[in-house]
Amino acid sequence: MIEKENPAVKCGTYLLLIAITVIALLPLIWMLSSSLKYDTDVFTQPPEWIPAHPVWSNYSVIWQKINFIRFTFNSFKLSVIVTLIQVLTSCFAAYGFAKCRFPGRNTLFFLYIATIAIPWQVYMLPQYIEMQKVHLIDTHLGLILLQSFSAFGVFLVRQFYVGIPDELLDAARIDGLNEYGTFFRIVLPLSKPVLATLSIFTFVATWNDYMGPMIYFNSEKVKTIPLGIRMFLGQYSTEYGLIMAASVVALVPVIAVFLAFQRFFVEGIATTGLKG
Repeated sequence: MIEKENPAVKCGTYLLLIAITVIALLPLIWMLSSSLKYDTDVFTQPPEWIPAHPVWSNYSVIWQKINFIRFTFNSFKLSVIVTLIQVLTSCFAAYGFAKCRFPGRNTLFFLYIATIAIPWQVYMLPQYIEMQKVHLIDTHLGLILLQSFSAFGVFLVRQFYVGIPDELLDAARIDGLNEYGTFFRIVLPLSKPVLATLSIFTFVATWNDYMGPMIYFNSEKVKTIPLGIRMFLGQYSTEYGLIMAASVVALVPVIAVFLAFQRFFVEGIATTGLKG
């Protein structure tokens, strides 16, 4: 006999989840509210969550004060290219580590994944010197090459591929498919959930990246949105209303990507690492 859930416990659980959600969303709500205020009103106490006189002009000023269109294009260009390349390289590497048998496979995989534990600050300077020697500083190509491979992406996709039955691939090989045919016709169509998950992670990380562009980009024509928002921080004054308005605009593509892949994202998180 199935025991019925206590209505009071269920109600309390929902109230707790709603409270946690509201607390988690408070910074975003404050950002949206501050984007419609003058700088002098942003930090008023108590905070005015709904401005009595919204300053909608902040959203038009950000396009005029800095080259926001160029920064948006650069961010979108880098995010899309890096995402496509990382998904491609991660898929191929993950398939090799999960379904191809060769000597030292597990050791090589362990060594590759161990690089996740190495902080970026450790190899940041050698990486910069290397890019400088090949004259790729202040170019999008340099940053794209540096982010073309992801140990985390390989790990994520490989854990998903482990759950694909080997019998399915063996049957494809018996039917005459080589490894490339098996990958493209059998494995890749089954990989939509994990590819969507990796795409979201990579796109968001590249879109929000600040340190990489700050180190490698010097000229304004190649800078991205995070660096553009930094321009509203002056030596003697900071335009907080414009910063918040620019941050809201920069958040729109990230939300759009997540909503587009939401169904696959949830499925990918739920199934990655589960062996069938």
